[in-house]
Amino acid sequence: MNPTNINREHPEYATSKLMWKQYHDLYIGGERMRLNAFEYLVRRHREAGDVYQERLSRVFYQNYIGSIIDWYAATLLRREPVLLLEGPDSAARNFYSLLAEDCDLKGAALSEFFRQRFIQALICGVSYIAVEFPRAGAPAATRGEEDATGRSRAYLVDYSAEEVINWSHDAAGGLDWAVVRTSCLQAGAADDPRWEKETRWIYYDREKFQLFRKAGESSPIELIDEGPHALAALRRVPLFRLKLSEGLWLMNKAALLQLEHFNKSNALAWALTMSLFAQPVIYSDREFNQIVGESYYIQLGPNDKFGWTEPDGKVYQIAADNLVQLKDEIYRVCYLMSQAAPANNQISALSKQRDFTVTNEVLKAYGDAVKESMRQVLRAIAAARQDNLSIDISGFDEFDIDDFASELDDAKKLLDLGIQSETFKKQVFKRLAFKYLCDARQEIKNQIAEEIDRN
Repeated sequence: MNPTNINREHPEYATSKLMWKQYHDLYIGGERMRLNAFEYLVRRHREAGDVYQERLSRVFYQNYIGSIIDWYAATLLRREPVLLLEGPDSAARNFYSLLAEDCDLKGAALSEFFRQRFIQALICGVSYIAVEFPRAGAPAATRGEEDATGRSRAYLVDYSAEEVINWSHDAAGGLDWAVVRTSCLQAGAADDPRWEKETRWIYYDREKFQLFRKAGESSPIELIDEGPHALAALRRVPLFRLKLSEGLWLMNKAALLQLEHFNKSNALAWALTMSLFAQPVIYSDREFNQIVGESYYIQLGPNDKFGWTEPDGKVYQIAADNLVQLKDEIYRVCYLMSQAAPANNQISALSKQRDFTVTNEVLKAYGDAVKESMRQVLRAIAAARQDNLSIDISGFDEFDIDDFASELDDAKKLLDLGIQSETFKKQVFKRLAFKYLCDARQEIKNQIAEEIDRN
């Protein structure tokens, strides 16, 4: 890759990056939304500049979509996924137990790592995971040396949609190559008050990577490292996507509704605030030039009248009702109508069950997407390490913590049928054990699976 072309952006990226920034602002809310409010608070036609600035200083944001996304992420990964490892390679089992506890060399568990990737996918529609191995000066002579020196310690790196700036796909839809751009502020030393923006680009193709760096705005882009990447032996780009369909991309479905609610709620709040400061009205044929205030008085003629402007409130009620409708619509398009209703609203048990059935099906669809992404990543690692194991993922299909009793009852009825299959019995026992011990370490789950298979 030529350094002069490394910063080139894909046309889809160029059209989406402003949208992604807006979506992140809507998700985060809080101070970030207040600082960027001028981008989202619509200025009225011919509105005075000082009035608009005062409205900006009073801005607030009711963040429904951020809470909805966090709810989905928390509910989907309430129970940790289970790695199903089949094969005699005990050293590989120990590695995947370690990977489940710390998958990015920063202490993040595999479930927490994919929770964050899932949140990013709900916001931007897609997030990325890269598979890496520690860099070494020379190849290892044996697999034992590779394990002993830590060169086989695969780990994951997360990249957002904004960081993958260019790519190309082959005829089958797989990545042919991709470019990742990251940036951060760097200081020369602890006592150096100057900060410089450092930008890095990583180019991946099917066999090699190239790392480019630019320190500061005036420095040139230079190549600082290159070589074979983690999946070079497989001739595969080591970058994986967690991508959601258009119908499951929650932020894209709710963003315009959230922006409309933001503008109308701030307009209503401003109108109510201004109505608290009523304006005096003088009904008189004479010229009026008296000062009106708390410590002054006014003198009126016999036919003069004095009053205060005060709205009758009809438009305020309409606006308040519309805000409730917008809030309900945000929850509806996110398949969470049951959470939109107020706490004192009486809803039948059948209606609640029907509403949650839809949400449950959506959660299962999310679970399938996360499992498939996790499965692809782990199987690629196993192929690169040449582990003698088959890997699968279970979980992400039950979201009610109180349903274990019914699961246990169903399993007992199945076993009482007397199906003559030891494999069937082992799988039933594993499913029950892993569900009950969903928060146990992967090492414990592996040991339980081995004992079930052995006995």
